[in-house]
Amino acid sequence: MTEILIAPSILSADFAAMGEAVRNLEKWKADWVHCDVMDGEFVPNITFGMPMVEALRRNTKMFLDVHLMIVKPERYVERFVKAGADLVTFHPEASEDPHGTIAKIKAAGAKAGIVLNPDIPCEVAKEFIGEVDLIMLMGVFPGFGGQKFITEVMEKISELKEMTKGTSVLVELDGGVTLDNAPEMKRRGLDVMVAGNAVFKAEDPALAIAGLKA
Repeated sequence: MTEILIAPSILSADFAAMGEAVRNLEKWKADWVHCDVMDGEFVPNITFGMPMVEALRRNTKMFLDVHLMIVKPERYVERFVKAGADLVTFHPEASEDPHGTIAKIKAAGAKAGIVLNPDIPCEVAKEFIGEVDLIMLMGVFPGFGGQKFITEVMEKISELKEMTKGTSVLVELDGGVTLDNAPEMKRRGLDVMVAGNAVFKAEDPALAIAGLKA
């Protein structure tokens, strides 16, 4: 079984010490840094934009996984890549031209992915499989951290893994990840696990990351 990648969500870190937080992720042996970008329109919350990604990039060489929860992501994808994103994911229903948005991300030099909310069927991903590098499932409805995992999403991991069999497309999950449900996600073949509070609110974050990988 391939080792799962852990991508702690920087949204759960202390915003007054983001440089330190991202450097700690390296020390704690995380694999990626997950950046949740929210615009207050597509989701009911506002987080940060390109300047934060740029600041993170100045402080780390880690893989930056930038998740855009914004309306018309095509307006900004190239600027996020320029700011330092290695992977840009977005919600296809938020874009006027999802295929064109994927092409823009790739032309700018980053990997591209789409995101499926808990109420969006896996079938929606089918038309994108030949174009994307990754498909992300939301384990909660996006907008706020610390929500409880929607258990029905577990079956969607298996469904997506079956759908992407024989391709290099990775399956990622964001939202509601805990040390209790992580083993089942891994058993179903999940490739990348996003964890916020499970890492940053842990007594020993390095141990939490090791536990998520175990």
